[in-house]
Amino acid sequence: MSSVAIRTLDGHAAAEAVPHLGEVLIDSVEGGASVGFLAPLDQARAEEFWRSIAASVAAERRVLIVAEEAGAILGTAVLSLAQAENQPHRADLGKVLVRRSARCRGIGARLMAAAEAEALARGRTLLVLDTATPEAERLYERTGWTRVGAVPHFALMPDGTHCATTFFYKSLA
Repeated sequence: MSSVAIRTLDGHAAAEAVPHLGEVLIDSVEGGASVGFLAPLDQARAEEFWRSIAASVAAERRVLIVAEEAGAILGTAVLSLAQAENQPHRADLGKVLVRRSARCRGIGARLMAAAEAEALARGRTLLVLDTATPEAERLYERTGWTRVGAVPHFALMPDGTHCATTFFYKSLA
């Protein structure tokens, strides 16, 4: 595990990483993760998504954290900072993705810890997230997040079937 590095990308580095981030997203969708896309997801669409994230990182509305090993991106986490005027203390955590070939190595937990540290550094003391994946629910519970509840038929799985989405929060204060 010591060969896996966790780092926060600036806008320039995020833009340069777009093709690799696209590969991680495609791997997640192909693995059945409900992360906002239906299958099949092609590289062009995946890169379009990550270019929009890179632009938000450059504008300091989001924070992009990656897990890397030997120059390859193994996982990601995106912290969305831009909130309503009455929510300057809150951020949304999303796109916590780990390549299927790199799972069960603690990378997801390390990405979560890095996202929490970045949130605190930016004055955010309440984080929220949602997930449709039972495996992810276990990760969030193990890392101290509180399950709020599930909404049935909230989203679609990559194959187009309906799925419930579970909401979590974590107070960092």
